[in-house]
Amino acid sequence: MNNWKPFPTALFTCYVLLPKYNCYCDSIYIYIYHIIEIIPKLNKACQIVRTLTFLRSPEILRMVYFSYFQSVMSYGIIFWRNSHHSVKVFKIQKRIIWIITNSNRYDTCRPLFKQLGILPLPSQYIFSILLFVVKNKNLFQINSQIHNLHTRSNDNLHLLSTSLTVVQRGVAYSGSKIYNHLPTHIKQLSANVVV
Repeated sequence: MNNWKPFPTALFTCYVLLPKYNCYCDSIYIYIYHIIEIIPKLNKACQIVRTLTFLRSPEILRMVYFSYFQSVMSYGIIFWRNSHHSVKVFKIQKRIIWIITNSNRYDTCRPLFKQLGILPLPSQYIFSILLFVVKNKNLFQINSQIHNLHTRSNDNLHLLSTSLTVVQRGVAYSGSKIYNHLPTHIKQLSANVVV
């Protein structure tokens, strides 16, 4: 186990190990320690892809990306993505995309992500959190369970009234909010999914 050094501010002095996800969490659920832990692994994956560029095969480099980079990046993403430190991970992801496509680092990455069929970090977060909500739908309340009024948002997940940013950045609140923005026909498809 690593010896973690807490940040000098009082905000980051308390942290807990979550054994199920093997992530470190501080008192307000910002997974900065996990991000600090995965950045060297992601840089190493970037170096492996750079070493293999002599192959000149985007399919092989894409396969290496998914095995070395994507698996590490997406692990526990629904918890740590809302941290402002996730920008560092996104920059490494863009760097590895430039290496795979042999592009200039000043080129925009959006068409490159589409060309390779890879989800950028924000899209991967949205996809992962939607999967979490669909798989754990029994943990969420629907508006029709709260009141008997027939409204447009009757089939939406119930959002708690809160102004605390800590709660709004949490998995349950942001997952419910993203799920509520889905079109109705997709929500009905997710109701038929057996997990």
